[in-house]
Amino acid sequence: MKLQPDQSDAQTISAHGPGWVAVGQEKITHNVVLGARGQRLEWAGSFDQLGPEHFQALADLGVEVVIFGSGPRIRFPKPAWLAPLGARRIGIETMDTAAACRTYNILAQEGRDVAVALLLDNPA
Repeated sequence: MKLQPDQSDAQTISAHGPGWVAVGQEKITHNVVLGARGQRLEWAGSFDQLGPEHFQALADLGVEVVIFGSGPRIRFPKPAWLAPLGARRIGIETMDTAAACRTYNILAQEGRDVAVALLLDNPA
């Protein structure tokens, strides 16, 4: 029985908290998209500023699944905005940002071609 985890070169989230995530020792405090293959790009300003172009950018990554972390609570994007992902047969799951971080790490460590789009609402 194998008891140690497999080694992976996937980019993973090492820590997270209200308004931030860390990749390795780097703390990120802006909304971001991270991919298991090392992709990283700044993303929407806030949930209210989301639009179809943000989900088109996710589709352009060409991953097999996108995890959308919508902030401290679950908020769903408009279904029409998800059309570019559906057209490319890319799955999308919406959850709060903390759950999205955990789910992304599991899928990335499994070797899945996954990306996570995180809204890091800064606490008031």
